[in-house]
Amino acid sequence: MDSSRLEELFERLLRRLDEIAPAPAPTDWGASAFRWRRREVLGAVSGALEAVEDPAVIDPGDLLGIERQKEALLANTAQFVRGLPANHALLTGARGTGKSSLVRACLARHAADGLRLVEVERADLVDLPRIAGAVRGRPERFLLFCDDLSFEAGDASYKALKAALDGSVSAGGERLLVYATSNRRHLMPEYLHENLEATHDADGEIHPGETSEEKISLSERFGLWLSFQPFRQEEYLRIVAHWLSHLGIAGEDARAAEPHALRFALARGSRSGRVALQFARDYAGRRGLAGGA
Repeated sequence: MDSSRLEELFERLLRRLDEIAPAPAPTDWGASAFRWRRREVLGAVSGALEAVEDPAVIDPGDLLGIERQKEALLANTAQFVRGLPANHALLTGARGTGKSSLVRACLARHAADGLRLVEVERADLVDLPRIAGAVRGRPERFLLFCDDLSFEAGDASYKALKAALDGSVSAGGERLLVYATSNRRHLMPEYLHENLEATHDADGEIHPGETSEEKISLSERFGLWLSFQPFRQEEYLRIVAHWLSHLGIAGEDARAAEPHALRFALARGSRSGRVALQFARDYAGRRGLAGGA
């Protein structure tokens, strides 16, 4: 069978797959947040934006202990919403310190201004050109949000994200921005043997190996880097008091909870905003059962 005949059969097969594959539901553009849902039917890959009915947003005022990071990301987002130049952002650091919550706080602040959030799983980053195509022509501005981002060697999603950050998939033009969170600054695992690839010239200038350079190059494509550190004890207790006040416990009652809050954090090996909120819920709930509220 000649190549032209094979081409014709292949095109007919693709058309047939399009006919039998279930059509995705129409996108609800009235939603403020979406998830990208990838579908594969008989080898044919497609995807659609699925509206999130009740997105988990948080008021920026509820995020304490990260004032510098909050100011920088909210300012970058405000620039983006207003059509001004803005940078892709990478948020890295300790777990539970508010990285993901800060991205959702940007949505809470600017949803009324036309900002929309699209959550994308790491494995689905290969679909970034499809996502860009799905929002082409829309008046809103879209944050493509990838949480807990990291890659393994040879991951196809790695190159797809590099292309997106370089602008080669920006079919949506200036209406797409990538925000990602990660526990790794350079997004990929690093190995001791990679240090052996480093060389130096007669002047002592160091030339890192290509493997290390490749890993660093992705994070460098984010124009805004924000680092998050574990909270000091006083910051942790301030966050505990904030959440307790939300649950109706303040003043002397909140101060009496501090030793319990410290033991709670010690048992979990972390003083973070997440742990502070968990403690506040636990303490207020147990107090209510005991008749103290």
